[in-house]
Amino acid sequence: MRWLVGWSSTATGPAPTEEARTVLPVGAQLLWGDPDPLWAVGDWRADEVRVVQADAETRLAVFGVCGATDDQLRVGLFAARGGALRHLTAWPGSYTAVVQVGRRVTVTGDLAGARPVFHTPWAGGTAYATAALPLADLIEANLDVGHLAALLACPDAPEALGAGTPYEGVRRVPPGHALVLRGGSCEITSYEPTASLAVAAPQLPPEQAVDGVRDALVEAVRARLSGPRHAPDPDGLNGLDPGPVPGMGPAERRAARGAPAPGVGADLSGGSASATLALLAAGLPGVPGTVNGRGERLLAVTFNDRATHGGRPYREAELERARSIAANPRLHHVVVAAGEEALPYADLEGGPLTDEPGPSLIMAGRHRRRLLAGSADHLVGAGARQVLDAHPARLADLLLDRRRRHLLRPVTALAKADGPLSQSALVPFTVYRAARKLARTTYGAGIADTATRLRERQFTDDPVAGGGAVDASLAALSWCRPGPAARWLTGEALAEVSVRLNAAAARTPTVGRPGERRARAALARHAADHRIFEQAVEVRNQRLHAPFLDNQVVLACRALPDTLRVQPGARAAVLRAVLSGAGVRDLPSGWGATSHITHAAAVRAGLRTSIGDVVGLFDAPLLADAGLVEARIVRKALRAAAEGAPLPLDGLAELVSTELWLRRLLARRGTCWTGTAAPRQRAVAGGVSPRPSL
Repeated sequence: MRWLVGWSSTATGPAPTEEARTVLPVGAQLLWGDPDPLWAVGDWRADEVRVVQADAETRLAVFGVCGATDDQLRVGLFAARGGALRHLTAWPGSYTAVVQVGRRVTVTGDLAGARPVFHTPWAGGTAYATAALPLADLIEANLDVGHLAALLACPDAPEALGAGTPYEGVRRVPPGHALVLRGGSCEITSYEPTASLAVAAPQLPPEQAVDGVRDALVEAVRARLSGPRHAPDPDGLNGLDPGPVPGMGPAERRAARGAPAPGVGADLSGGSASATLALLAAGLPGVPGTVNGRGERLLAVTFNDRATHGGRPYREAELERARSIAANPRLHHVVVAAGEEALPYADLEGGPLTDEPGPSLIMAGRHRRRLLAGSADHLVGAGARQVLDAHPARLADLLLDRRRRHLLRPVTALAKADGPLSQSALVPFTVYRAARKLARTTYGAGIADTATRLRERQFTDDPVAGGGAVDASLAALSWCRPGPAARWLTGEALAEVSVRLNAAAARTPTVGRPGERRARAALARHAADHRIFEQAVEVRNQRLHAPFLDNQVVLACRALPDTLRVQPGARAAVLRAVLSGAGVRDLPSGWGATSHITHAAAVRAGLRTSIGDVVGLFDAPLLADAGLVEARIVRKALRAAAEGAPLPLDGLAELVSTELWLRRLLARRGTCWTGTAAPRQRAVAGGVSPRPSL
């Protein structure tokens, strides 16, 4: 895991406290020192950490992939010295910027939340990092059981999660905000435009908005292809200055096994978004994957799951589309075939400890097989659905804008989405009525209704496995709703989450447009899950790049008119237009088809194959010790789902992933810190005790 960490000491005098001087992160390189030091921790590449300095007290560090030139970084530094933060977030790529101007330190997060910033009070000041676990170790934090309950009950509701983390005392900076530290004091400020969400923002014409998405995506992909990150490293020293870093040295790097191939790669399986990135990368000027001046084709990977018999027709169609796309002479196609050993829920015992729980933990082994066949820099299409698609709640926004006629095509498409047997003349009216109800429901009333549903365990109308698009859309037409795992939580846990929801509704009685807010919350949840995915499937010397989660791409996609978003097939149409504008027009038949059916079939097959091991996790689960679930009920649900019962598979995956994460957390040894004043014990060393009160 790679992260940055620093802290701001108190304003009383230039010297930090004795505690701050004698605590050091393990395996770190100091970028600048007291009184507000900053470290880079882990195997950062040389081009992933850039520092520019105006004077001894004015400097900027950028961590990650940033398309800005050194001159642009200096301009951003001077702008930040005057208080302007948006300059630091406007460059192509995915990165975290840290600016120090005198005793003021500013750390920027991103709009999606894929590169979060965490902070906690410490030693009379504030410590910050891009990972929560090191800060939890630093303050010897206990487990926040209430946050875990909220994460299971309402995972995509900011009202339930707040700015908390699974560790007591460690807070998260919200997406689109920056952490500002002045002499140890902490302030959270937004760098987004200040337009009210209650009023529809001026929208560009569709053609102009699509052109903006194309330009942003091209720049995002180009940022990954440029620079020295694709050059070979004979001594295995792609990190920072290797001298003082006690991490991965030359011997360890040479001894690494299963390292990805040098160069650039992308997925051709998984949907149209990743294929779009592959084609854009292959079509940019120059040769993608240039290594030492020698041209190499972009490595395109297709995952062929031979164990999912139920989704075989869709899998074969996807493979055929991938082969057609890979006929491009600038692509080198690799098919990764796998059987039952690569199904979800296989090999749950292994795997790294992630920052927090996430549903990707049950899929990590499956994805790692695909990524091992990829390149050192691998493009993935994560986030495309969230930034391009219209959340069903946006139908209510159209009604608020008096654009009723634009609802005709989406509601008619919903009536046809579940096949001829489920078509009904009442479906369009039912969807319209639900959208109108949401448009007339205030934010406070909507949140309070969800709190009531949790307390009274009203989950009968939630979509389940095998449910149709109509049911899912109707359930999403709300300000907030219980998550798929909520039905298996205890009454005490649900009551705690309902209290959180009511408190949030009381604090902010009016918020604005439901569709806009729900779409941003869904993006933030997906970005957080993607970050956990990156940690869970991490391959030594490999970097995963998700351009759709970049700031500039998110902003460009937000400019797409709602009337365009809600149309059937809008995402595929936008991506097709993006490729056409970039000169790629010959796409195979069926391009843009969704992959949900094959995913659901793989999850159910994996659960059925590994049901013994999965149920064994809940013989004496830590979740039950924490008072969040009843083990007997979860075991019964797992067996029923493995036999084909229509239960929410996503909810069961969240329960299993959280149980796995708790076990890995409590089994870890050592902390992230060293020194004479280092913490005596790791975070949550005594964490989960039998039945703690909520």
